[in-house]
Amino acid sequence: MSGTSEGPTPAADLDRSAVTESDNTYRKSYQKTDETTDETTDARTATTTYEHAFAAAALPMAVVDREGLVTAANEALATLIGADQAGLPGRIAADLVDLASDARTWHAYREVLRGRQARLRCTRRLKHPDGHSVWVQVTIAPLAKDVPGVLISVSDISARRELQARLRHLQMHDPVTRLPNRTLFFERLSAALEAESYEQSGTGRIGLCYLDLDGFKAVNDTLGHRVGDRLLAAVAERLTRVADEAGFARAGAPLVARLGGDEFALLVEDSTGTEQLADLAESALAALQTPFDLAGQRLSLSASIGVVERHAAGTTATGLMQAADTTLYWAKADGKSRWTLFDPERNAHLVTRQALSSTLRPAIERGEFVLEYQPLVGMGDGRLSGVEALVRWHHPEFGTLAPNRFIGLAEEDGSIVPLGRWALTTACRQARRWQLDHPGEPPIFVSVNVAVRQVWDSDLVADVAETLAETGLAPHLLQLELTESAVMGSAGRPLQALQALSDMGVRIAIDDFGTGYSNLAYLSRLPVSVLKLDGSFVRGFQYDDPGDRPNPADEVVVEAMIQLAHRLGLTVTAECVETSAQASRLRHIGCDTGQGWLYSRPVTADRISELLDTRTYADAPAAKP
Repeated sequence: MSGTSEGPTPAADLDRSAVTESDNTYRKSYQKTDETTDETTDARTATTTYEHAFAAAALPMAVVDREGLVTAANEALATLIGADQAGLPGRIAADLVDLASDARTWHAYREVLRGRQARLRCTRRLKHPDGHSVWVQVTIAPLAKDVPGVLISVSDISARRELQARLRHLQMHDPVTRLPNRTLFFERLSAALEAESYEQSGTGRIGLCYLDLDGFKAVNDTLGHRVGDRLLAAVAERLTRVADEAGFARAGAPLVARLGGDEFALLVEDSTGTEQLADLAESALAALQTPFDLAGQRLSLSASIGVVERHAAGTTATGLMQAADTTLYWAKADGKSRWTLFDPERNAHLVTRQALSSTLRPAIERGEFVLEYQPLVGMGDGRLSGVEALVRWHHPEFGTLAPNRFIGLAEEDGSIVPLGRWALTTACRQARRWQLDHPGEPPIFVSVNVAVRQVWDSDLVADVAETLAETGLAPHLLQLELTESAVMGSAGRPLQALQALSDMGVRIAIDDFGTGYSNLAYLSRLPVSVLKLDGSFVRGFQYDDPGDRPNPADEVVVEAMIQLAHRLGLTVTAECVETSAQASRLRHIGCDTGQGWLYSRPVTADRISELLDTRTYADAPAAKP
């Protein structure tokens, strides 16, 4: 019977198995060794490849260790900086590309070396050994995470910088005159006003001549813009020559710029005072006085110059230009062909004037205006016959302002119309209130000033009629005062309005008579009821000492005007009566009414009510409020 049974392995089989296992182990070991060798070979090949790429690269590069020393540099870098490639290893990298020239870049570079900053990029201007300069962009970045050192790469950007410089020059210069334009001028001005520009050296002052050609528009309009451009270029040449001569004995010449149109500027950094700027302005005016010969055209030209000179500290570019522009305007207003120095007091007055002008209309709406009343007293009986309403502005910043501070502004911007309408209504309402409160006394009239613009820009007749109807005041208790220059020149609509008001029963008075046209022939044809003699005539009667005598001519002139007025059926009011002697003489020569501080200053409506209550009418100084 046959069968199969398991048993021990024969020896031959054991030997064969051991050989096979040993062979497999050897093969594996050989294969692993072979793989390691391949990896090492690949790494060496890659390193060699990178080294070749580094050496052959067109981009200048250098490898720098943690200490900032060059360990390797390619030929492109050596060529760029004009050095021997073999001598670059061991050199201080920062010296090669000028990284230590400013503290900020040097600190950032050190941070990259220490691994605290990922990258640095900066622009540097390098000096080549042959003398020319090279603009480069330097980039510094770590080599790898576990590899110490950094890679510095350098790009030559000289061509790009040159193009940028040409474009900037075109952008910053005027194509007609080739002078710096407004943009470059303000850039230089702003830089000059920075603290570090004037604190460490120089005088700490700055000066500006702001120049505008007189009558240049006429040249363009009559001869054309081509001739105008030639003239501007010729002006630029002369101003540049003036600036060069002014800067010959100094550290630098003033900057000459064309700000636009026919406006030029001469900027003086580190000026020595107003005398230097005045000399510069005088030289500029003198240089432009010589006629210009342009393509057969002989042209004469003048200019106006605003001059500003001040401490740079606390000055802004905008503030300096505003002052210069204001001063140039003064030079134009003063007659042109001159220079004018900035005056802080004059400017403060202008600023105040502008502030008042801009707030006039809102002030009317806010009720900031009030009326005061100055008595008009009969010369014969000393009784209060009327009052003149005078506007006051209770300004929240400037305090109480008299009419001479704002009436002119109101006439300029047209706000005199609503202001005049308010004054008319307020005065008429108050006159009616006095009449109702004192029924046993003869009613007093109220005199209201009217600007000629109110006649032109509004329906004054309708306004007066509406006001009288609304307040219930009788027309003969309203007197309207217009200046002599306004009334004497009246024609057309103003004359028709005056006639309509007179027909209504309103009295018309000529204020400040004797200082304007004084057209006596025309006076007889105007619907006028009252002449108010200007105070300059009354001041000739100021003598209180019996031994003194007034100028006889003053008295003769005043007496003649009073007699003329009476012959024409007019009454006369003398303004600015301040002494008893004046009142006595005026009464003696026939003046009808007096007004002035002898009787009373302008007072409130309540004070006028008190005068009516006590029946004292300010006939003597003792009656002053």
